[in-house]
Amino acid sequence: MGVQYYAGVDVGSATAKAVLVDAAGTICAHVVMPSGGNLTLAADRVLAAALAQAGAAPGDIGALVATGYGRESVANRTKTVTEITCHAKGAHVLYPDARSVIDIGGQDSKAISLDANGMIRKFEMNDKCAAGTGRFLEVMARTLEVPLDQVGPRALTADRSAKISSTCTVFAESEVISLLAQGETVERILAGLCLSISQRVNSLAMRAGMAPRVIMTGGVAKNTGVVRAIEKAIGLPLTVPDQPQIMGALGAALLARNEAVT
Repeated sequence: MGVQYYAGVDVGSATAKAVLVDAAGTICAHVVMPSGGNLTLAADRVLAAALAQAGAAPGDIGALVATGYGRESVANRTKTVTEITCHAKGAHVLYPDARSVIDIGGQDSKAISLDANGMIRKFEMNDKCAAGTGRFLEVMARTLEVPLDQVGPRALTADRSAKISSTCTVFAESEVISLLAQGETVERILAGLCLSISQRVNSLAMRAGMAPRVIMTGGVAKNTGVVRAIEKAIGLPLTVPDQPQIMGALGAALLARNEAVT
């Protein structure tokens, strides 16, 4: 039998992530790919890709923890754990001084307060509407014909933010189209969208209670415009990991390791 690995698979609405760690908890492989319409297939594919990256076989996995929107779709899982617990675990292990986590995924956003041991003190979650999430940004970027990776940089060049009053994705899209028709610049609209997201996140953050150090996870953490807007809204700097999308899968893998060795 080969080297033992512990796997975390995070199947979200937009992307599937897999992380393999070894017995020391060191990341040996990490993969992010689109979820697509078949979550079971997405989970299988992303785990297979991580195993290939590590040069390992399925039999080398000692335990597997599944998390995320599609966690029940992960085959051969040892157990399932909520993404809130997994993001908290990943953030605390990488940043032991972390006291708060803001996670914005494809369909929801979360604010999590941690104690000194990385245990969850309180959390707030918005899962009722796609506004303020990755899906919201994807829709708006498509409407504005701006590549998703350019939304943040272009928003930061605006001299002011256009007012986006709608909190619903559908109505906000109509509002954006109306602003364009009125001659508003794309950059100001993008800044307004980032501000809108920050206001929704700040509402969650205030209820959960944010304290430094604040870690931002999820795919939206790669959007510099949103990051800056949230920092201004909550009045605290954000630490963005090099791979913010894999934090839930990393936490899951570390929990799988704990499961196997305890």
